[in-house]
Amino acid sequence: MRLTLKTDYALRTLLYLAKQPERLASIGEIATHYAISENHLVKVVHELGRKGFIDTIRGKGGGIRFNPATNEARVGDIVRAMEDDFALVDCFKDPAPGHPCLLTGDCRLQNILDHALQAFFSHLDQYQFKDLLKEPEAAWQTIQFLR
Repeated sequence: MRLTLKTDYALRTLLYLAKQPERLASIGEIATHYAISENHLVKVVHELGRKGFIDTIRGKGGGIRFNPATNEARVGDIVRAMEDDFALVDCFKDPAPGHPCLLTGDCRLQNILDHALQAFFSHLDQYQFKDLLKEPEAAWQTIQFLR
């Protein structure tokens, strides 16, 4: 499974804004910081604002700002909000009329992959966005300890 650039850019944007929550930032500033497409980021920021993860202020002196409530959001909820499709294989989608899956009833793949997807989200749901902001050194020490 691979997350789309939309989700990647959304998480990067949230991390950038969360480091300076009181300050207004611009899309161009964030795009430059991460060396990513400003045009694509505009769409991502629009969706983040529409879904309440960030505050958008229009007009002269406007910009975007981290919504503090996002700190409490589960990482899985952010990913779900940004991704359009979690159909890991075609049989997860509604079959086209007159073209049902020929393996229905004889195949356990859909069930197995569905369980894997649920495990993925179950793991992400154990973390709130604020957990992504911990000190890198502390996170590195934890990883070293687990080895």
